[in-house]
Amino acid sequence: MIFLTALPMFWIMIAASRGGHWGAWMPSSISAFEGTCVAIPCRFDFPDELRPAVVHGVWYFNSPYPKNYPPVVFKSRTQVVHESFQGRSRLLGDLGLRNCTLLLSSLSPELRGKYYFRGDLGGYNQYTFSEHSVLDIINTPNIVVPLEVVAGTEVEVSCMVPDNCPELRPELSWLGHDGLGEPTVLGRLREDEGTWVQVLLLHFMPTREANGHRLGCQAAFPNTSLQFEGYASLDIKYPPVIVEMNSSVEAIEGSHVSLLCGADSNPLPLLTWMRDGTVLREAVAESLLLELDEVTPGEDGIYACLAENSYGQDNRTVGLSVMYAPWKPTVNGTVVAVEGETVSILCSTQSNPDPILTIFKEKQILATVIYESELQLELPAVTPEDDGEYWCVAENQYGQRATAFNLSVEFAPVILLESHCAAARDTVQCLCVVKSNPEPSVAFELPSRNVTVNETEREFVYSERSGLLLTSILTLRGQAQVPPRVICTTRNLYGTKSLELPFQGAHRLMWAKIGPVGAVVAFAILIAIVCYITQTRRKKNVTESPSFSAGDNPPVLFSSDFRISGAPEKYESERRLGSERRLLGLRGEHPELDLSFSHSDLGKRPTKDSYTLTEELAEYAEIRVK
Repeated sequence: MIFLTALPMFWIMIAASRGGHWGAWMPSSISAFEGTCVAIPCRFDFPDELRPAVVHGVWYFNSPYPKNYPPVVFKSRTQVVHESFQGRSRLLGDLGLRNCTLLLSSLSPELRGKYYFRGDLGGYNQYTFSEHSVLDIINTPNIVVPLEVVAGTEVEVSCMVPDNCPELRPELSWLGHDGLGEPTVLGRLREDEGTWVQVLLLHFMPTREANGHRLGCQAAFPNTSLQFEGYASLDIKYPPVIVEMNSSVEAIEGSHVSLLCGADSNPLPLLTWMRDGTVLREAVAESLLLELDEVTPGEDGIYACLAENSYGQDNRTVGLSVMYAPWKPTVNGTVVAVEGETVSILCSTQSNPDPILTIFKEKQILATVIYESELQLELPAVTPEDDGEYWCVAENQYGQRATAFNLSVEFAPVILLESHCAAARDTVQCLCVVKSNPEPSVAFELPSRNVTVNETEREFVYSERSGLLLTSILTLRGQAQVPPRVICTTRNLYGTKSLELPFQGAHRLMWAKIGPVGAVVAFAILIAIVCYITQTRRKKNVTESPSFSAGDNPPVLFSSDFRISGAPEKYESERRLGSERRLLGLRGEHPELDLSFSHSDLGKRPTKDSYTLTEELAEYAEIRVK
């Protein structure tokens, strides 16, 4: 609010005392309400040496030159005026005192315009002053609001109306100011150019809620029906406040997510969506939507919305939780250990929510945790029984994933108790079963022969590994009369173990202990050896008899299971019939056993003479029965 001060009048008096110049003073502009009146203040001067007996004057409308025949507003000589001003204009000032103040009443819009004064001292002493006053006819009070109204900073709003009608004085009042403050009447003030205004003030502390409030001012003239109103909308500036935002959001992996941020501010804020300092989207708007298509676990986290304008800023955050099934577990830890060591295995995964983690071996649960992302398995002093395949399983309501891992326990060889030798007819078979990790080497020692046979001599030793068990079979022919001592020796990098294999009887063959697969393989090797020797003898066409030499350096392994050359057909037929009877008799005595055989039971060996094959099938049946 610019406070108005009264115009000093002494400068007019000084100017008049000087004389010698044509000049006039009047306000450049003046206003009044329609239907009221207005007094246009006016003073003029002329040279002193003229000293006229009578001073006359004329007021023109919109033109200062008489030759243009402008409308006459007032004329002191004849009182003849334009029809628009008849009964509506009169002179308030005394021309003899150089006061030319003009009063216009019953104002209407057509009287809006410029007013010029012309001094008439008689004869040629007439002068039209260039100074003029512009009259404005108004219908509303003027509400003055500061250029910037900021919330929280006290403000002064004024209502100003012209008060230039000496016959009618306005009364002012505020409209719609409830809750803003109490009005203050400042009074009637004189403006710089000599006009008058009535001023009504309102002091209040603006708030964001008052933004856009419609404030009015009323000017009423007592004892008349004249009443004028004016309004102004308050433009209150204030910093942003975020008023709309998602709460915490949960979404399943692959779904669509919308995050909304809305702010209240004046002027409009710059809205920005950010995550980890990275701007995702921004715009000048009341609200801003962030769209996330097919969300992934990598988009899980905290999202921030920042709202700012020139008056301040506000920010809020929202958490996005992406729900997903566990990832494939990872296993970090010892997977190879020496017997007796402590093993620590860590299984970890990632999921939302956290999973149930379980480690088990052979369907036996060893460790489990609920709603944890890591599981530690401790195995103190591992034993060979801890060797094997383990599973780590992670699951939540969105899915299940599993990872298999192997724990390898390394230990010195152990020869199991089922290791032994057995004799059948002229054949001795020795079984050595070793449990070890890593895989051991196995050798059979015959002290009486001063000979050692290892598994590289595949013609006599067959080895098969299953898990941690290594089964080696040694086959000796022609040993039925004097079974030899057999020592099984096994070793790996952790130690050596030896055991003299005990004999369990002449009719309990070793492969009966190790199952059908071992028996079939052993039979296949044995029959292959017999076929090889038989074919060799046929080629030489030499008659040989089974023998066993016991010289200084006798051979360790040999076979005497040869077919006798030149044997009569009758002898072969009798042997075949005898074998068939044995086989049929066993089937009749033991119907509960499956004693049906084929070449596959003997490893599909080369076909032998019919009597030999029948005899061996009978022997195999006896073994099955026993």
